[in-house]
Amino acid sequence: MADLFFSIAIVSSIILLHLLLHLLLKNPNPNPNPNPPSPPGIPFLGHLYLLKPPIHRALAHFSDLHGPILLLRFGSRRVLLVSSNSGAEECFTVNDITFANRPRLLSGKYIGYNYRSMTWAPYGPHWRNLRRISTVEVLSTNRLLSSSHLRSDEVLSLVKALLRQYSGPSFHLAELKIKFFALTCNVIMRMIANKRYYVEADESSSEGGEEFRDIVSETFRYGGASNLADFVPVIRWLGVGGYEKRLKRLRRRRDEFFQQLIDELRNRRRECGSRGGESLSPERSTVIELLLSMQEGEPEYYDDDLIKGFIAQTIVAGSDTSAATMEWAMSLLLNNPKTLQKLRDELDANIKQGSLLQETDFPKLPYLHAVINETLRMYPAGPLLVPHESSQDCIVGGFHVPSGTILLVNVWKIHRDPKLWDEPNKFKPERFLTSSERNDHGEMNEEFKMIPFGFGRRRCPGEALAMRVVTLAVGTLVQCFEWERVGDEEVDMSEGRGLTLPKALPLEAMYKPREFLATLSFQL
Repeated sequence: MADLFFSIAIVSSIILLHLLLHLLLKNPNPNPNPNPPSPPGIPFLGHLYLLKPPIHRALAHFSDLHGPILLLRFGSRRVLLVSSNSGAEECFTVNDITFANRPRLLSGKYIGYNYRSMTWAPYGPHWRNLRRISTVEVLSTNRLLSSSHLRSDEVLSLVKALLRQYSGPSFHLAELKIKFFALTCNVIMRMIANKRYYVEADESSSEGGEEFRDIVSETFRYGGASNLADFVPVIRWLGVGGYEKRLKRLRRRRDEFFQQLIDELRNRRRECGSRGGESLSPERSTVIELLLSMQEGEPEYYDDDLIKGFIAQTIVAGSDTSAATMEWAMSLLLNNPKTLQKLRDELDANIKQGSLLQETDFPKLPYLHAVINETLRMYPAGPLLVPHESSQDCIVGGFHVPSGTILLVNVWKIHRDPKLWDEPNKFKPERFLTSSERNDHGEMNEEFKMIPFGFGRRRCPGEALAMRVVTLAVGTLVQCFEWERVGDEEVDMSEGRGLTLPKALPLEAMYKPREFLATLSFQL
C-alpha cells in the first residue's frame, strides 16, 4: 500500500511539474503588461520586407492596418514602431532616459567613429560632454546671434547669383536644389572652419565642394536603420551586397576630407603663435579652433577622431536637411499661389522699404513662421527619427517593451494623423496661427503634434540654427522675386530615397526680380 501511495505521489508530481512548465512556456513574460501587437512576419527575416522606399510610408500603412504601437522583428532584433503622438510622448518623457541610447549599427561604427560621435554615442558622460559643447559652445543663443551676419551674407549671395543669371524682362528658369545646398553648406562651413566651398550659389570654388556634396549624399544613403546587414548577421559575414565595404570606403573619404580641415586650422594656429599673434576669443573662433584649444588641454580625449566626428555630424546633418526643407517650402508655395501672395504681403508690410529681410524682423512675421512650420509638418527632414534603443524594460502605451529594443518613431505619420490635424494632407499654414486644432479628447500635449527635430535628451541640437537659415532664405526669396511654376502643372511633390526626405525631382521654378531690388544699395 505504501508503494502505491508513493507511486501516485510521484506521478502527481510529474503531472504538476509538466503543467507548471507548460504554463511558464506559454507565458514566458510574467509582467502583467502584455507585449505590443506583433503581426506575423516572414521566417528568418521577420518584418524586414517593410523596409522598402519610402520607408516612412510603408511603415505608416502597416500601422494603419495593425495599430499605432507595434513590436516588429527585423531579422534577429526587436523593433518598437511608434506612430502616435501619445506613444511618442510616453517614449520621450516618462521613458526618456530609458530610450536615450542608440542601437549599435554599422553606420555608427564606421561613420560615427566607433560610436564616439554625438549622434551614435551611448547615453553617458561622454555623450553629455559632446552635447554640452554643442548646445553651450557652438549653438547657444549668443553664438547664433554673433554669427547672424554669416547667414545674411550667404542669403545675399544667393540673391546676387539669381540676379546675375537673370536675363529679362520675362521670367527666367532656375534650378533651386543646388543653390539651397550651396547656401547651407557655406553657412555651416564658415561657422566650422571659416571657409566657403561655393563662390556663387551653384558653383564650387574648388574640388572640395564637389567632394563634400558626394560625401553628404553617400552618408544619407548608407546611414540609418534600414540595412539588412545590421539585422541578419549572415549577410554581414558573407559580405552580401558589399554594404560594409561601402561604409569603410566612405569612412576613409570622410577621414581625409575632415582631417584636411583640421590640419589647415591647426597650421594656422601654429603660424599665429609663431608670429606672436593673439588667439581669437571663443566668441570669434571657429568650431574647429574651439575644439583644438580643448585638445591642447586634454589631447588624449579630444583626439582628431573625436573632432572629426563632431564637425562631420554638424556639417553633414545641417547642410542637407535645411536645404531639403527650403526646397519643399518653395515647392508648396509655388503650388499655392494665394499663400505665396499672402506671405509676400506680410513681408512688404513689415520690412522697411529698401531693406532686405533680417533675422531681427522675424518676430513681426508670424505667417512666415507658419509657412515654415507647415512645411516641416508635411515634409519633416527626418520622417523617421534617428533610432533609439531601450536600456531596460519599460511600459509604452500599456505594453511591456523589453530591454534592448530598437525604437522607431514615425514622425511623418504623426504629422499626418487626421485625429490631430484638420485636413492633414492639405497645405494650410493658417493652422499655426490659431490653437483651435485639438484631438477628440482635448487632453494631449500639443508639443507632440509637431516633433520634426525629435524630443527629449536626444532632440536635435541644431534646431534653432536650421530654423533661422530656412526662414531667412525662404522669406528673402519671396521678398525679392516673383515666382511661378515652370508650366501649368503643379510642382511634382514625389519623395525621393534617403534618410532625410528629399524631393524625387529637383525643384525648377521661374523667377523675375521685383522692382524694389533696383533701389537697394548692394553691388552685383
